Amino acid sequence: MGGTLLRLRVMADRSDTTLTAEQAANGPAPSGLVAGIKAFAAGHGGAKAVIEYVGKRGARIVLVGSDGVWGDQFADDTVVARQACAKAGVTVENAWERELMDQMRPSNDLWRSMARRTMAR
Repeated sequence: MGGTLLRLRVMADRSDTTLTAEQAANGPAPSGLVAGIKAFAAGHGGAKAVIEYVGKRGARIVLVGSDGVWGDQFADDTVVARQACAKAGVTVENAWERELMDQMRPSNDLWRSMARRTMAR
């Protein structure tokens, strides 16, 4: 997992300083992750991604295919997730835009699993 790099930033006029924390990636994105993203995009006529930070687990890459099918992959952190998407040639959206959400088409299996979870409560 990538570490944290602390930087002291000084304003141009030297009037103020700010301490910021930045993610430092350990290295290149894992080839298996890149291959998985490429395979999804190839199988669904292209794809877009949204990266979600999920705490200690790392980052979730939600892939939305051009055909509306969606899936996900996990990376060690958001930096690795962005690197993997870039290497796979998949555009990363900064947030869940309405157009992207409207494009998603959940499968019947997903609807059934969501119904079971709701009924189990």
